[in-house]
Amino acid sequence: MTNLLDSRFVVSGFIALLPPVLLLAVAAATGSVATWQVVLATGLGVALVLVASALAARSLRVKAQSFRAATEELRLRRRPSSLLMDEHRQLAAAEREFVSVCEALLVELQALAEQCNEFEAILRAIAEAVVVTNAEGEVMLLNDAARRIFELDPQADYRGRNLVEFCRDPAVQRFIASATTDRSANQAVASAEFQINLSKPRHLRATAALLPRGPHSRPWCVLVFYDMTQLKAYESLRTDFIANLTHEIRTPLSAIRGYAETLLRGVDDPPTQQRFLSIIERQSERLARLIDDLLELSDLERGLAPLRIQPLRPEKIVEEVVELVSEQAQRRGIELSVECEPSLPDLPGDRDRLHQVLLNLLDNALKYTPRGGKVKVLAHSDGTADNPGVRFVVSDTGEGIPPEHLPRLTERFYRVDRARSRELGGTGLGLAIVKHIVQLHHGKLAITSQVREGTTVTVWLPVKPAGRSEQS
Repeated sequence: MTNLLDSRFVVSGFIALLPPVLLLAVAAATGSVATWQVVLATGLGVALVLVASALAARSLRVKAQSFRAATEELRLRRRPSSLLMDEHRQLAAAEREFVSVCEALLVELQALAEQCNEFEAILRAIAEAVVVTNAEGEVMLLNDAARRIFELDPQADYRGRNLVEFCRDPAVQRFIASATTDRSANQAVASAEFQINLSKPRHLRATAALLPRGPHSRPWCVLVFYDMTQLKAYESLRTDFIANLTHEIRTPLSAIRGYAETLLRGVDDPPTQQRFLSIIERQSERLARLIDDLLELSDLERGLAPLRIQPLRPEKIVEEVVELVSEQAQRRGIELSVECEPSLPDLPGDRDRLHQVLLNLLDNALKYTPRGGKVKVLAHSDGTADNPGVRFVVSDTGEGIPPEHLPRLTERFYRVDRARSRELGGTGLGLAIVKHIVQLHHGKLAITSQVREGTTVTVWLPVKPAGRSEQS
């Protein structure tokens, strides 16, 4: 702009010099004094005009540079500070208006930026997956939850790409097609439930709503996906639990009711009466054990069973529990051996709970080990300098467990052989209780087994206290 102004003033100066030059040529030809005076006056006027033009050009050049700097500052979202307004200048009013408009524009931009940051923060905090697409199905916006559900790169920019490109599951595509076809912005929100299969199956509940964008623009589509996978798993667990609990309770109740009705009708044989009463007693005890285990497991799961932490000698715990089951092992003809590493460190724990853990493990080992078999209990140090611990191992030479059953052994009421477990008086809750007690002690539980070779259960407990659960 400044170069253009300079060139215009140079051309104007040359044009202004033409009349004096012509008059000077005439005066030189005629020798008239009056003509010379006119030439001098005209030349003086032209010189003044040229000086004024030069000054004006310089002023405009400076002002153009000032405006250029002001626009650059505005582009950087800063208040234009390069405009030095002067009340005597003709452009002062325009400059003040320009600065006022810039300041108002910057305030609006700042407000929009703050709103955008707030919206992005809210969108990131939303647990549900949110995807916004335009009328052509191209992604305009998606949050972190959507990236997690559809297993997308957390850093990649997916804007402008069609949703079906990175989510090719047919269920999602069918839902999007039905939600965006033949619907207006005034219609109700579309919703559906379906399962998608990516690296792992996910059960989703999706809703779609059209976002109006003006009378001449096609609406956008706002898609919200709720991950129902965990909820469905909980519902399945609840259903299985109720079914298993009903079955477990029905069995002893049926036996108690049947033998009680038989006795009420009259049984004249005293030995038969005694046998029926013994069966009723055993089944009632089994039912009581089941109820007690359920209540205890519920308290453990809800954190309503606080631990009474105290320093314990690991070998002493093993000795006390083995003493309780030694008679059972002799009665079953099973060899029970103990091996404890000397000088084990003190173990912070709840004595009764740790007794319960080892007692449940030894009881299972003795139940499922045939006569003539062996059950062994080990206790030794295991861990690192930063995380020392004590490892308890209970191994047997029983029938063993097929590998497909191992991951589910700590589930409530899960049994490998249901008929035999009930025959031996098990409730199906022992290992579930063991798992929760070990977790409350910040320990680890592991089960390994080989069919027809035996089973080994390992419990690792830390020596250093950790967590509030260790407070009584």
